[in-house]
Amino acid sequence: MRRTLKILALTLLALPLLACALHVANSGSEPVPPRPEGTFRIATYNTHYILLNKPEGAWSVADWERRRAPMAEALRKIDADIIAFQEMESFQRGDDGSTNLARDYLLAELPGLQAAASGPWQSFPATQPIFYRASRLTPVDEGWFFFSDTPDVIYSRTFNGSWPAFASWAEFETAGGKRLRVVNVHFEYKSRSNRRLSAALVRDRLAPVIAAGTPTILLGDLNAMHGAYTLRTLEEAGLTFAPTRGATYHLNAGINLLGAIDHIAASHGITVTKPLVLREKFMGEWPSDHYPVYADITLP
Repeated sequence: MRRTLKILALTLLALPLLACALHVANSGSEPVPPRPEGTFRIATYNTHYILLNKPEGAWSVADWERRRAPMAEALRKIDADIIAFQEMESFQRGDDGSTNLARDYLLAELPGLQAAASGPWQSFPATQPIFYRASRLTPVDEGWFFFSDTPDVIYSRTFNGSWPAFASWAEFETAGGKRLRVVNVHFEYKSRSNRRLSAALVRDRLAPVIAAGTPTILLGDLNAMHGAYTLRTLEEAGLTFAPTRGATYHLNAGINLLGAIDHIAASHGITVTKPLVLREKFMGEWPSDHYPVYADITLP
């Protein structure tokens, strides 16, 4: 019994040391570099849902009013040409997306950017818009599909009946006449089977696009780390994941225990710089429970 208690005590003592080691290993924030000439800066950012019926407390309207200016400042610092957002939704009842506080505020604060993969909520889900710099890119097509047995039915529930989840996408033309498809995904965090089935659906939808020669990037919160089956499935479509290092999710407290779950992937021919993670407070606040991840790309 004494030996068992001793082992238990040592284990309990070791856990804080392990957590500390993981935090140190997954932390750090590099200065935002200038964007190289001729490249596009891309980013992915999970902004967290806003609960419209909750006046105070975590993720409430009051909480959003605290977070919104810091979030805009973080995005100004990155100065991306393309930003794929996840959880950019103001929840009320049902699927009603008529109010989107984060989208509307950030568009007003970042006047050089406009929203693609966005539209009336009855026909286009509001949660995952793709902002783009209108002076450099022109949207030519956009769409969505749900991670479901009926992917083309809007707001259809996931494979195991969980909350609706989906991919949004937009295709752009550059001033030089080049095309770029941007795909924005958010996979479920609880269900491994949902993540795997969702990844397989995205793979099957993207494979013919990439095979046809359309340069494609995938951005989003995959809730899976490098080397996971989820990422390997997506690579079968012809994507390569850039190696994001360290934490991208921080428990809304700057605690960096996990490796990256927010990722950037690109099809063959697109050059991607090392993704960087902006692990900083702004105005003394964490804008979200995720950090923004960004990189610079050169189109073929």
